[in-house]
Amino acid sequence: MSRRSKDEDFDTRIDVLRTRIKDSDDLNVQDAVFDKRTLMDLYSLASKGVIDALGGSICTGKEANIFRALVGSRELALKIYRISTSNFNVMQDYLHGDPRFGSVKGTKRAIVAAWTRKEYRNLMRAEEVGVRVPHPITMKENILVMDLIGKGDYVAPPLKDVELDSAEAEQIYQKIVEYISLLCNQAGLVHADLSEFNILYDDGEPVIIDMGQSVTLDHPMARKFLERDISNIVHYFQKKYSIGSSEEIYARIQKDGAEKAKKESS
Repeated sequence: MSRRSKDEDFDTRIDVLRTRIKDSDDLNVQDAVFDKRTLMDLYSLASKGVIDALGGSICTGKEANIFRALVGSRELALKIYRISTSNFNVMQDYLHGDPRFGSVKGTKRAIVAAWTRKEYRNLMRAEEVGVRVPHPITMKENILVMDLIGKGDYVAPPLKDVELDSAEAEQIYQKIVEYISLLCNQAGLVHADLSEFNILYDDGEPVIIDMGQSVTLDHPMARKFLERDISNIVHYFQKKYSIGSSEEIYARIQKDGAEKAKKESS
């Protein structure tokens, strides 16, 4: 195939993808998100039936944009990491201390792709041990496909934007403590950026999100990250609802860890 034919074929495939996107303004204003390579990866996902249509933006984070998507009647969330503006150096720090990804080197795109793969695997590990997270479906390069937390026009809000009564606050706090312990003792992970900003509130339950930076327990900074996670959660619940303590969370982690060790030795 000639160079011209290849270019025409690419343009044709991009035109097909564009017809699938409901809110075309997103393509016009999000140049940092929809570069040529990402458009081709989106087309690949669409051609494989992973997505049928890409909708409007849900939110924009420090490193990624999240968009609505559909496959049939199933609502999805597409998290697309921005290659041009992602913090390459910070990502490397988290990757290089993780034995699963410590050997990743190369271009910025390669680092971002490894980060996306890391989040996908962390979400899978968390879900397997009973932590409620957005169900991960697949990933491709800098694109992570997950179930949408919400339905229709409703998207689950972050915990920071929710007002709870005292009973609800206690219930949510205890569930988060349980999730921190499950991540440590069952999944062997530390979230490493846990706060009211990275926990959604859906149908009376917390949903843990943004696990790209989450590390295994043998990461050299795992203990400090855990301490920071616990401090963030206690600070939020103490300030807003006058509940929670670091000692309580550490005690839960130790208790669950001891019970796990006892079962494994018996």
